[in-house]
Amino acid sequence: MNRPITLFAGAAIVAAIAGSLVLGDQAIAQGTPQTLSVMKVDPLSLATGYRTSKVVGSTVVNAANETVGTIDDLIVTPNDRVPFAVLSVGGFLGMGTRLVVVPFTALEVNDKRMMLRGATVETMKLLPEFKYAS
Repeated sequence: MNRPITLFAGAAIVAAIAGSLVLGDQAIAQGTPQTLSVMKVDPLSLATGYRTSKVVGSTVVNAANETVGTIDDLIVTPNDRVPFAVLSVGGFLGMGTRLVVVPFTALEVNDKRMMLRGATVETMKLLPEFKYAS
C-alpha cells in the first residue's frame, strides 16, 4: 500500500514543480499583450477550392483551347495578399521559356483546365519578363 501512495506523491511533486516553472515563465515574460483575431472558415467552401500543389504545373489555355503557358508558381505579396500566377510561356521542352506574371483572378477553371481568356502565345511573350528575387 505504501508504494502507490509514494508514486502518487512523487507525481504530485513533479506536477507542482512543472506548474511553478510554467507560471514562473509567465510572470517573467512581460511585454505588450497580444490579441489574435480568428475568422470563421467554412470547410465546405474550402473543399471546392484548388490546392496550390495541384495548380502549379497546370497547363493554361485560351478560349480557343490553345496552350499559352504553364503555371510555374503562385506568389502572394506581403502587403496586398493577392495571389499572382507566374506562367512559363514559349520555348520547347523547357528551353527558351520565359516567366510572366498575371493576377490569379484572371485565370478561370474550365473543365478542370486553367483558362486565360484573350491570351495567345504572342501576347504572353509581350508581357514583362519576371525574374525571381535571389
